[in-house]
Amino acid sequence: MDVETYLDRYAETQGVLPERLDAVGEQFREQGYLTRDQLYDIAYESSTRSAYHVEKNPEERCETVTANVLALDDDFSQIQLLTGLSGFKAPTASCILAALDPERHAVVDTRVWASLDRLGYLDGRKESFDADDYVTMIGPIREIAADTGYSPAEVGYALFAYDVEKREGTLH
Repeated sequence: MDVETYLDRYAETQGVLPERLDAVGEQFREQGYLTRDQLYDIAYESSTRSAYHVEKNPEERCETVTANVLALDDDFSQIQLLTGLSGFKAPTASCILAALDPERHAVVDTRVWASLDRLGYLDGRKESFDADDYVTMIGPIREIAADTGYSPAEVGYALFAYDVEKREGTLH
């Protein structure tokens, strides 16, 4: 898979807007946490149908959890902590991590998993993900990033676009 080609094609997909995540990441690093409204915006961008669940989280919990995520350096722990918030499964949580540090993280979902499977990095299809699955995906994404000179976030976007182009049939 040519990362540059599929990164260019990402803009034609229905994927999360990288510029939006960059702005949230900047706010996250400046504030040291994210508010419930900021989390809602990311959740809405990632999964419109389930974003309303974010509003069930107390404001203070949102700020505390995201501040704790900022202080951690372990991928599993970061995703696991974020998925403790209502409205956040691993794919939506990965948006927060990719916003925070695109040089280390990527947005992952069914399409990214399918592309990694199609390219021989993983074996089998998945439709739902947990923290362990994020760790499973981020390893090969970082490997591709190291081999190509692109960031893990860029590789994730390219993998998403690759699946949009290569998939036959429906997503689920």
